[in-house]
Amino acid sequence: MQTITLNNSNITSTRLIYGCMRIAGDNSAQDRAKGKQAIHSALDAGYNHFDHADIYGDGECEQLFGELLNKSPSMRDNIIITSKAGIRVGDVPNIGDPKCYDFAQHYLTQQVERSLKRLNTDYLDLFLLHRPDYLFNAEDVAETLMQLKASGKVKQFGVSNFSPSQVNLLQSALAEPLLVNQIEINIHNIESFTDGTLDQCQQLGITPIAWCPLGGVAYPAWGNTFSTTDEQRISTELSRQANKYDCMPWQLILTWLLKHPANICPIIGSTTPERIVGAKQALTIDYSHEDWYRLLEARNGYAVP
Repeated sequence: MQTITLNNSNITSTRLIYGCMRIAGDNSAQDRAKGKQAIHSALDAGYNHFDHADIYGDGECEQLFGELLNKSPSMRDNIIITSKAGIRVGDVPNIGDPKCYDFAQHYLTQQVERSLKRLNTDYLDLFLLHRPDYLFNAEDVAETLMQLKASGKVKQFGVSNFSPSQVNLLQSALAEPLLVNQIEINIHNIESFTDGTLDQCQQLGITPIAWCPLGGVAYPAWGNTFSTTDEQRISTELSRQANKYDCMPWQLILTWLLKHPANICPIIGSTTPERIVGAKQALTIDYSHEDWYRLLEARNGYAVP
């Protein structure tokens, strides 16, 4: 498994990150057992970075992972645990409260402490602000993050779904470097290629982590705008290239993302062991510059200008 060191830190992450959003399933005994098997499959395949959030499965995903850590505490020293907070669900803390984003110090601190309890760990290797609070004060948020670090509850920081200007704003107030920006990147959503996000990642050494990397291929993309003609055109080119590189189309898409010089780290969120293991093949493909652009052309429906 290939690895990458995050932004001059001592954190070395595998290029493929295991996403824990679905590990609790419907929270039945059967789905929870499947989730635990998925985690073991990821560990056996060499993944060392596990991505969580306070809202995944209403906390049950972290709880399930914590059960495994409680059973095998020695596992903790060999893995990276990321969790996120900042999305507040509706009717919390009061009935009638809207769903919102909240970077208030007491809220973020509370959510980190709850995540630590569920995960059965004393610290998070990485804590990410899940979605930007439109009302966030950079100085106040930076103070909160530094207090979390001083307490030993969080080692390093990152963001998720932040624009370049929002990253700049927060970084201007924060003495610690932001290590990652977790954003949607897939064949459907390529905004980060053109809006400055991936350029900024390269400039500042921030690692982009791609959520929903298989959107538009293995499953419908969020807010899908592809027509049937678009999907057929992409599928035809994907099949051609997959045959050329002796892989599956979904593996080829991961390779397409991995090719980018910003060192994109895709999140693999499947609970199927075969797909968790199979994703590693994307790391071994010697993918050409020309085929990268052929797939972009198929995606767009026209050649680059």
